Amino acid sequence: MAKVQIKSEIAGSVWKLLKAPGDAVAAEEPVLILESMKMEIPVLAPRAGTLASLGVAEGEVVAEGQVVAVLEG
Repeated sequence: MAKVQIKSEIAGSVWKLLKAPGDAVAAEEPVLILESMKMEIPVLAPRAGTLASLGVAEGEVVAEGQVVAVLEG
C-alpha cells in the first residue's frame, strides 16, 4: 500500500483533530484544523484512504511543511 504524507501548508497550532488513526478518509476531507492568526484552516487529505498515523496533538505548534499525518491506501 502506498503511503502519502499530509503536510501543513502554514505555521500555526493544532486546534482540533477530526480523524484518528484507522479512520477512513475521503479525498479532500479535513483531517485536522489549524489555528493561525485567529483563523481556522482545515488540513485536507489529498486522496481517499485510511489514516495510518497522526504526528501531532491538539495544542501543538506546527511549522509550514511539517508532516502532520500519514495516509495509506
